[in-house]
Amino acid sequence: MDNITIIFIVLSLAISVGIAYFQYYFKSKRIGKVTLFLFVLRSLVFFSLFLLLINPSIESKVYKSEKPVLQVLTDNSKSTGFLKQDGLAKSILNYFRKNSILNNRFNINYYTFGNNLLLNDSTSFDESQTNIYNALKLANDLDKNNNGAIVLLSDGNQTVGNDYEYVNSKKEIYPIILGDTTQYEDVSISQLNVNRYSFLKNQFPLEAFVLYQGSNDVRARFTIENRGKVVFSKTLALNKNKTTQRIQANILSDREGVNFYTAKIQYLANEKNRINNVREFSMEVIDKQSKILLLSSINHPDLGALKKSIETDKQRKVDIKLINSEEIQLNDYQLLILYQPNFEFQEVLSIIQKNKINAVIITGTKTDWRFLNTQNLGITKNSIDQSEQFEAKHNPGYLVFSQKNIGFESFPPLTDKFGQVKVAIPHQILLYQSVNGFSSQEPLLFSVNENNHKKVFLLGEGLWKWRSASFLNTNSFTDFDTFIGSLTQYSSSKKIRNRLDVDLERTYNANEKIRINAFYVNENYEFDDRATLLLTLKNKETNKTTSFPFSLVKNSYELTIEALSSGEYEYTVTVQNQNISRKGILKVNNFSIEEQFINPNKDKLSRLADNSSGKTFYGSNYEEIINDLLENKKYVIIQKEITKNISIIDWYWLLLFISGLLAIEWFVRKYHGKI
Repeated sequence: MDNITIIFIVLSLAISVGIAYFQYYFKSKRIGKVTLFLFVLRSLVFFSLFLLLINPSIESKVYKSEKPVLQVLTDNSKSTGFLKQDGLAKSILNYFRKNSILNNRFNINYYTFGNNLLLNDSTSFDESQTNIYNALKLANDLDKNNNGAIVLLSDGNQTVGNDYEYVNSKKEIYPIILGDTTQYEDVSISQLNVNRYSFLKNQFPLEAFVLYQGSNDVRARFTIENRGKVVFSKTLALNKNKTTQRIQANILSDREGVNFYTAKIQYLANEKNRINNVREFSMEVIDKQSKILLLSSINHPDLGALKKSIETDKQRKVDIKLINSEEIQLNDYQLLILYQPNFEFQEVLSIIQKNKINAVIITGTKTDWRFLNTQNLGITKNSIDQSEQFEAKHNPGYLVFSQKNIGFESFPPLTDKFGQVKVAIPHQILLYQSVNGFSSQEPLLFSVNENNHKKVFLLGEGLWKWRSASFLNTNSFTDFDTFIGSLTQYSSSKKIRNRLDVDLERTYNANEKIRINAFYVNENYEFDDRATLLLTLKNKETNKTTSFPFSLVKNSYELTIEALSSGEYEYTVTVQNQNISRKGILKVNNFSIEEQFINPNKDKLSRLADNSSGKTFYGSNYEEIINDLLENKKYVIIQKEITKNISIIDWYWLLLFISGLLAIEWFVRKYHGKI
């Protein structure tokens, strides 16, 4: 309490006494013993009222005992039940709840986890994925107090997420290993790599990895089947020194459309888990290949980068030619890419404009803008013979096709001639120009669609630097190649845009979340958020039909389906009150990644415990963890002193005190006839 408040309180006391004196002594003619009593009551009333007005704060010290927090994380995934450890996990949780000594020592919070961490002590063991890393990270974030520990009930088999062995935990982790640690002989298909598309009569590559656990010399036959026929077969020899084998195969694409294949590895005689011996996949076979002409006035590294990126999709073949170097049959190509055009492109541009051939035009320091300005392309630039560098700024509102930001802002700048760009035709901008970090509204990359005649303009050279930068950022060319592929796909397509587009995979695994996106536009090809979209699935074996509504999420419609039973389905997406729909086939494989494990990963769980200064326990001796937790002197109950400032105005009893004083004063005065 500060000095000013004390002065106010003293003054309030003096004023209260003065007012009471004035009322009972100064004006009164009869002064008796009761007058003194009434004087004291009135002084206390006024003083209490003044205290409420001043509202001083009084320090109060409270002592609170704080228990260490024990977080119990239970693996709620299907692998726990598949390894027949669900009953043991429930017994351990029940033991923790009923142990009074442990509950008196710790504040215990119970969580379950699959792909996400949930505050819940009820287990169902039906999660289709396991993310131990995420569960441990969130458990640390939820409790910032390091005076506690984490108990992890799990088999240690993680299916998604970062390596949990290296999680940065500020708390000791005590894993209780669920599962039989006895090693059984097992052979499985651990990984299957295959492209989504192939061309008719071509051979598509397939890569498979077979894993063996055991100590014997075994031989197993690996096969790939399509429509009940074996299209590839190879016998593998495996042993304790050769536990992994890579298989490469080339499969003939002999049937157009979506084809479903089954990869199998022969069962061993005493194999316990046979579910992981089978993997299914799909392949869409296309009966057409796009030919693209990359026509340039100069030799440049961009040409090679573009060719590599475009031909990443085997549906496309790129021919690089220099203008006027040879006779070119433009009708042989579905798309023309003009690189740094000049007056020598006069005839080519005339044919493009006359025959409405789709084209991509890339400019740079060797571009003749004076020539381009006369070609009625809808774009002009008042350029000078001086170059300028332009960085990219992604436009998230670009709706012509879906293109995520792959880090455009971090890419090196592109180079073009200095000058202001004017676009006189309707267009959509994917990338804006940015100079020295300052964004402008001038386009760097934009698209034009005039009555299904598509043109794409990229105003700058140096794409090979972008491809290299993308690799440095992600250790892969995939993002950049996908970006160029999307541009090429849009530019080369002569098909009139569908008002309804559906994006989904052809195959899914059992119990996997099936996410489907749909994009619907009105007759002006503008996104329509007023529509009602419906997905209908028909099981081809049972003929059972199920319908699901889409939800509107930003500028698209989305749908997530869970727990769809395995089988082949015909799907139809329809727009209510519109004669518009899309049909296709998808397949749900009888494959659950949670059922691919036959043993707990005890080694990784042990290393996790060691890295966090914890200790590993097995399900068979889980009672021992109680003694370790209770005997650990780090986990002690801490008594904290909490200082609180309590305001007088919060004292409700003071109001009752004032009311009581006034009531007593009234009765005394009434009794003595002073009222």
